[in-house]
Amino acid sequence: MTRTGWSSPLPLCVCLLLACGFAEAGKLLVVPMDGSHWFSMRSVVEKLILRGHEVVVVIPKVSWQLGRSLNCTVKTYSTSYTLEVLDREFKAFAQAQWKAQVQSIFSLLMSSYNDIFDLFFSNCRSLFKDKKLVEYLKESSFDAVFLDPFDTCGLIVAKYLSLPSVVFARGIFCHYLEEGAQCPAPLSYVPRILLGFSDAMTFKERVRNHIMHLEERLLCHRFFKSALEIASEILQTPVTVYDLHRQISIWLLRTDFVLDYPKPVMPNMVFIGGINCHQGKPLPMEFEAYINASGEHGIVVFSLGSMVAEIPEKKAMAIADALGKIPQTVLWRYTGTPPSNLANNTILVKWLPQNDLLGHPMTRAFITHAGSHGIYEGICNGVPMVMMPLFGDQMDNAKRMETKGAGVTLNVLEMTSEDLENALKAVINDKSYKENIMHLSSLHKDRPVEPLDLAVFWVEFVMRHKGAPHLRPAAHDLTWYQYHSLDVIGFLLAIVLTVAFIAFKCCAYGYRKCFGKKGRVKKAHKSKTH
Repeated sequence: MTRTGWSSPLPLCVCLLLACGFAEAGKLLVVPMDGSHWFSMRSVVEKLILRGHEVVVVIPKVSWQLGRSLNCTVKTYSTSYTLEVLDREFKAFAQAQWKAQVQSIFSLLMSSYNDIFDLFFSNCRSLFKDKKLVEYLKESSFDAVFLDPFDTCGLIVAKYLSLPSVVFARGIFCHYLEEGAQCPAPLSYVPRILLGFSDAMTFKERVRNHIMHLEERLLCHRFFKSALEIASEILQTPVTVYDLHRQISIWLLRTDFVLDYPKPVMPNMVFIGGINCHQGKPLPMEFEAYINASGEHGIVVFSLGSMVAEIPEKKAMAIADALGKIPQTVLWRYTGTPPSNLANNTILVKWLPQNDLLGHPMTRAFITHAGSHGIYEGICNGVPMVMMPLFGDQMDNAKRMETKGAGVTLNVLEMTSEDLENALKAVINDKSYKENIMHLSSLHKDRPVEPLDLAVFWVEFVMRHKGAPHLRPAAHDLTWYQYHSLDVIGFLLAIVLTVAFIAFKCCAYGYRKCFGKKGRVKKAHKSKTH
């Protein structure tokens, strides 16, 4: 009689393993950030769903990218603005970067194009106005909150629900990463955000670095003013930005030391740079045809990110002129009005499979705005870059790649057609750029655990253990003078001064006893002789 069922124990083992995974499944609340921030965060959410966790994503009804085709529960809330208003405000902000780039906290606060940030911050007030949604969140017994801290709403939700949180970010604006994690950041070799400095700073740059840090201390709370007002209103108690960040259990940071400079870190800071990189897929026939038609010269991939749709006409024409002077075919993701001087070798597309194109052996260079997603795709695929940073961390990313000899940085406000042409020819024809980026790629890929698996592990860890209090430093419980040991230094200094004072008094007393009386006697004898 033939045996029915499985002929091997392997499928049974697989099912048992899956069953164990599902038995430990938890319930996760996700509060994401719109735009490009969501792209890589979504990959973590999707893998958590596949692993059997119950995931609830809370998003505004008006958004660019959020909530599309997610196989989980999605809860939405109304916003105080329309999609047209959101598009208009971001367009105004993006266009402003082509006129004057933000390179200090003061210039950011003085900018007249910050309404986009207030729109993002206002989402939290809209969320908590939805009483039915808030009641649902309170009754759902979540294990943790997975959030993007940029707009602070996820931090507010985590504090309101008293839940452990895992943040997902490239970094934190201002000094709140160092404060929230209680992580030292020596200003002598750790450059502040926005400055575009390397870790080998000149004396002048170190002075500027200290001034920037002082600006952060004095002005950053003003940038988050509306967010803090909303947080205080929701939590019904005065709230600082530090109050929101100190509660974080795990920091998932979308960077690593292939890109960033070495610096102190804390045990709850996990580096997952390159999480958006993946094995290139076969290209659509349209793009394969472009590559085949490029001949031996290959192609250049050009994209300023998903959020930048248009370029000022004069600048677009300068760029088009430079692209027409290289022999490579240029695939340019651009949705604005085509420049009138567009050359035959330049093809405008509304969308392109960026990672797949960068992974193609015929790709010679990558023109990018130096956003972290694009930078890591360039590193993963070993493609040298021409970088035109616009805002945020892009100037810092570009400086890091330039320092490592993997690309050339151009100032978008001042660059000419010749500058772009020369930069492209340099990264394509000078073999050192290719060698350096391939070395970085080799270092980046040489890791024991893939970034996505690492991120999923730590989210599940916080869900299983209701946080990570064993990784929380005692520095959170110290005052500022205790943290810097000023009380200890003062106490020891007082002891030293007291001992020195007593020693001085003893010496003075001994001197008077030994020499003072004899001197007076001698003087008395002299006066008698006269």
